[in-house]
Amino acid sequence: MNGNPLVNLATLVGLSVEWTDAYGRPQTVSDQTLIKLLTALGYPSHSDEEMLSSLDHARQDHAAAHRGPLITHIGGQPCPLGARFAGLSLCTIITEGGEQIETQLDQEACLNHPLGYGYHQLFIGDQQITLAVTPPACQSVESLVAEPAPRIWGLSAQLYALRRSGDGGVGDSLALQNLAIEAAHAGADVLAISPVHAMFSDMPDIYSPYSPSNRSFFNILYAAPEQVFGRKAVDQAIEACNLSPQLTRLESEELVDWQGVSVSRQQLLRHLYETLLEEQSLLLTDFRQFCAQGASELHQHACFEALHAHFNLELNVTDWRLWPEGYREPKSPEVAAFMAEHEDEVGFHLFNQWLVARCLQQTQTDCIDAGMRIGLINDLAVGVQPQGSFSWARQNELLPSVTVGAPPDIFNSSGQNWGVTAFSPSGLRSHGYRAFIETLQANLAYAGGLRIDHVMGLQRLWIIPEGSHPSEGAYINYPFEDLMRLMALESWRNNALIIGEDLGTVPEGLRESLAESSVLGMRVLLFEQDHSGQFIPADLWPDNALATTTTHDLPSILGWIQGKDIHWRHHLGQRSDEQAIEDFRLRCSERNALNTALKHAGQSTADLTSAENQLDACIGFLGSCPAPLVLLPLEDAMGSEEQPNFPGPQAQHPNWRRRWPEQASEMFKGADVQRRLQRLNLSRHSGQQMGNSEAKTNPVPIDEGRGH
Repeated sequence: MNGNPLVNLATLVGLSVEWTDAYGRPQTVSDQTLIKLLTALGYPSHSDEEMLSSLDHARQDHAAAHRGPLITHIGGQPCPLGARFAGLSLCTIITEGGEQIETQLDQEACLNHPLGYGYHQLFIGDQQITLAVTPPACQSVESLVAEPAPRIWGLSAQLYALRRSGDGGVGDSLALQNLAIEAAHAGADVLAISPVHAMFSDMPDIYSPYSPSNRSFFNILYAAPEQVFGRKAVDQAIEACNLSPQLTRLESEELVDWQGVSVSRQQLLRHLYETLLEEQSLLLTDFRQFCAQGASELHQHACFEALHAHFNLELNVTDWRLWPEGYREPKSPEVAAFMAEHEDEVGFHLFNQWLVARCLQQTQTDCIDAGMRIGLINDLAVGVQPQGSFSWARQNELLPSVTVGAPPDIFNSSGQNWGVTAFSPSGLRSHGYRAFIETLQANLAYAGGLRIDHVMGLQRLWIIPEGSHPSEGAYINYPFEDLMRLMALESWRNNALIIGEDLGTVPEGLRESLAESSVLGMRVLLFEQDHSGQFIPADLWPDNALATTTTHDLPSILGWIQGKDIHWRHHLGQRSDEQAIEDFRLRCSERNALNTALKHAGQSTADLTSAENQLDACIGFLGSCPAPLVLLPLEDAMGSEEQPNFPGPQAQHPNWRRRWPEQASEMFKGADVQRRLQRLNLSRHSGQQMGNSEAKTNPVPIDEGRGH
């Protein structure tokens, strides 16, 4: 142990006192920051007396967490169960399938009986634990498409931005279905979408998909009721509610009016719910089965939604931590009484979850039926709102009084505070990783894969005391090995692809660990430059990460070429006049370097001073790389100059509100879009058929007469 008790306490709690920043420079967390963080985490350390008490408390918590009720183990190997089972031999196993096995541990408390993948119950002496037997790695693109060295491609889309006739002003599951079918016909195997997590039904002004209330349930505004009830029933409900004028206005807006959409959509949903209850039907039977089969977490979420609206209306309180004390605990008598008294209101929120689940389920089925081999890729946000449903229901499994973000780095010199909280490492262990497993299962239920936002969070997260500057934080460490094993098990059980967004300050060795576990990392064209500022040739990109042109937080290719992001930073006051001029100078240099890389790759002999030609060449360049999966953002497929989100504390940019003017079913009709998708499809297939070495010397022919 270190001689400094504050450092010892921080280390025991899981904080990294020393770390290396994005520039490779060693950093040490100050004592003041450690005291702030430890106090926020429940270990006050302002005095020697407090520190000694907290050390004792932390030791007890540490020991309890490591005696947690779940052990992970990679299948096919002897399983050491640890010192707590020393001296015990008889063991009863109830497998996940219900088979009972009587066996013995060896003298080193090792279980040698082979078990299949799954969650099995072990009874040893008077102790019961769950043994999660996992595969060594997640499903890979190769295993999912049953194709050696695959080179598939897909699109990434912001779900809310899609448009269809009758959508009520926001992209929904039917618009997504329309887009997916068109993408499949163009050759796509994947459609990656923005998070579909549950938000706050009565607070539509919180709409960033990365600031959810609960990641285990869904945003009810994304349900397209006609997928379940049919168009006629929905039209009748719209007429009964006199919603047609409002919906017409909302659908004509260029930006999503989240407030208007939420009010009108919930009015429509309430009418459909009441109608469903009045009629005996197969849909009503299915809804009741959904409620009956739903775990307590489903009912708690529905109750939270009702409570949240109730206290918002009655007390103008929107944070459950400020509710009357009896309602702050989900299993309290007061909450039980509220559920009984407001059964219909709770039922409405159960109905909303049933409806959106059935819609997403149908959309994924339609993706596969249209020819996609993987289909939807959901996006898992890094955390949840501290005042949200999940934080209320899982208080002992989340970090208290801190938010998650990032330290100052190359892209954000002030650091970032994302305003969300995340899993508690000790809370996860103590509760058998219940919350983590549930979150994975929920997001893989109706999808072919999952993108883990900020996948570094499985190993460590930058946490900040509430109210502090992002720089006044530290990394907290997670049980990475257990989390990776559980992710592999859920990937295997759901036959799903796992993608890890590994952009930013990446810990040493993380990318290698992801590759060993068949988790695809991410490589972004705009970032793939060497230390001299030259773009890395496509054939030197890794074959264990997906490739993409850009992300939702970055400019589109046309926006980057034209410096739209630089204009926005200057307009928002993030950069001075002098800094903006320097940014444009550097961008010009970067664009020239990109043009050089595109020409060397044989992607274009056209005039690359044309932004459209450069975009097309970038798509061909990306398609020629050895990545098993290429994702083309819809912004680049459509040739948009705008980006969905502009990070930073500003309201002037329409973050998470832009909508496409085209109907989702018509987005690929234009000649420019068809040309780009065909180019990507051909570059993927030619590389697959010829092999990497031949593909890079025989680029896809380009008809220069088809330029925009």
